[in-house]
Amino acid sequence: MKITFLGATKTVTGSNFLVEACGKKFLVDCGMYQGKATEEKENDAPFLFNVEQIDFVLLTHAHIDHSGRIPKLYNDGYRNQIIATKATCELCSIMLPDSGHIQEMEIEWRNRKRKREGKKELPPLYTAEEATKSLELFRPVQYDEIIDIDENIKVRFNDAGHMLGSSIIEIWANEDGETKKAVFTGDIGNNDIPLLASPTMIESADYLVMESTYGSRLHMKNDDKAEIFLNIVSETLDNGGTVVIPSFAVGRTQEILYELNKLKEKHDDKEFIRKYETLMKVPVFVDSPLAISATEIFRKNMDLFDDDVQQAMEEGDNPLEFPGLQFTKTAEESKELNEKERFFYCYFCKSVCVRLDVLNII
Repeated sequence: MKITFLGATKTVTGSNFLVEACGKKFLVDCGMYQGKATEEKENDAPFLFNVEQIDFVLLTHAHIDHSGRIPKLYNDGYRNQIIATKATCELCSIMLPDSGHIQEMEIEWRNRKRKREGKKELPPLYTAEEATKSLELFRPVQYDEIIDIDENIKVRFNDAGHMLGSSIIEIWANEDGETKKAVFTGDIGNNDIPLLASPTMIESADYLVMESTYGSRLHMKNDDKAEIFLNIVSETLDNGGTVVIPSFAVGRTQEILYELNKLKEKHDDKEFIRKYETLMKVPVFVDSPLAISATEIFRKNMDLFDDDVQQAMEEGDNPLEFPGLQFTKTAEESKELNEKERFFYCYFCKSVCVRLDVLNII
């Protein structure tokens, strides 16, 4: 087995690994570089492998730094399977076209500048339509299912606890009568991420390719985050303000909705109850088409939530619903928010909010 590291090495984006085993060549992830302009230029560079020789793709999860160059792979002629969990396939169905739309908008802005400079216009990395076409290659699978690629290669997707559908992938390759096992963790979640089950413990591996982005960080416990979060929101509302949370549309937004719903179980002291009741009297708007679509996918895959959440659901408590929650589904509804005097507003952007950043909300 030979593994070539083509992305997410010495950086945290552009995840892409080429694996050669048993006469097959396949990819684990095909992510987009995000962040610094120097890194993002890598997205336009040709792939460092012959696309026509790739037999299949294994996708750990839907985040764009792991999936974002799949439409480019499609545009370059790739027509074989992309294997991922059902939830990952569903999330990619909204995230990849959204990424294509962003590519179109960004290149339009760049081309206006290039036109003023007398330079030739550039095409987008891919369009929303091209991203949609690439979705026809996706093959959904379930967690814990042993998948026989052929008589010599089999794989299994295990819950990584990072986001809905995220996976740690085990790969067994039998070459020359000897079986070797490689494990690709993708991004690994904590044991107490809201909604999600804890990461699967893998017992053994011959080769381990592991994420280490937060390997040196001690994370705050979620119980502490929730109370700090309520205090920040309550202070703002008490002063007649509006709370604006720039939250990632997929994952973070749903975690915030869950935490807001769960706050009611935290304490029974009068001051806490006052803060919670104040929050629940204020409308909560989710103002992002992508976040709204992602929340719907979360609702359709509640069987992937952790045991405590599923028990609450059986008792009639939907973890993604609470009084006052509203979704803006049209441009007109979104514009009307400008006229609201006092509300709690959750949306997706690239802004920086220092006090909420400490809670890993953005």
